[in-house]
Amino acid sequence: MTRVAVVGHVEWIEFWRVPKLPASGEIVHASEFWEAAGGGGGVAAVQLAKLAGRCDFFTALAGDAIGARAREVLEAHGVTVHAAPRPGVQRRGFTHIDAGGERTITVIGERIVPHGDDDLPWDLLDEVDGLYFTGGDPAALRHARRARALVATPRADATLVAAGVRLDALVRSSSDPGEQLDPACIDPPPDAVVSTDGERGGTWRSASGESGRWAPVPLPGPARDTYGAGDSFAAVVAFGLGDGRGLQGAVELAAKAGAWKLAGTAPYEHQLTSQDL
Repeated sequence: MTRVAVVGHVEWIEFWRVPKLPASGEIVHASEFWEAAGGGGGVAAVQLAKLAGRCDFFTALAGDAIGARAREVLEAHGVTVHAAPRPGVQRRGFTHIDAGGERTITVIGERIVPHGDDDLPWDLLDEVDGLYFTGGDPAALRHARRARALVATPRADATLVAAGVRLDALVRSSSDPGEQLDPACIDPPPDAVVSTDGERGGTWRSASGESGRWAPVPLPGPARDTYGAGDSFAAVVAFGLGDGRGLQGAVELAAKAGAWKLAGTAPYEHQLTSQDL
């Protein structure tokens, strides 16, 4: 059994399905409303738990009712939550999902992330095959490197630059302005950079100069929304590398995970499961 983990953040998200994103001064009416524990770390932890049967999630949570609720939701989805306590309130956000399934996110408060000196069971990471990193301080990233395969998002840019940790893969969107960290800023450089390109599939390039691409996977149903598709993809790259599939096998499996997530309602519906492998 492939053992997996996530080191990162969780946010409590309200979702509103609207016909279109409101223009300045405009009123739009939501046809659906729901809420759940989201954020890149939360989405990834649930995705990995669905594939591997369980997932260890190293994070930090505020001591308020929303932080407690986020823990309950994640644990109900098979995630083992290792959370350092933080003062104040849990980070929140709201997401508009338009008729085309595109999400537009507003977050409230600073990202709450684990630190390497938090009293968490970091030694468990010595047994982890694949790990996805979405946030934390440099010491937390150094703990994450104890896993056999380490994948990270460029949204953790300051930590990636400061930590001096080798990544097996940096996974980014080729079109998202928030994910355009120059891999040359990371020392040592990532073993591979994986760039998704939506309905066109994506490409990867290794530090040794090898490259490859993957084709898009047809959705198993109508597109519902894009929230969580990118982090589900990146998490499954970590799973695939930890599972010994190699980079090409990992990105092809991750492409399926992204397509499956697009066909479900955010943040967890229709994520890839072990039965889909």
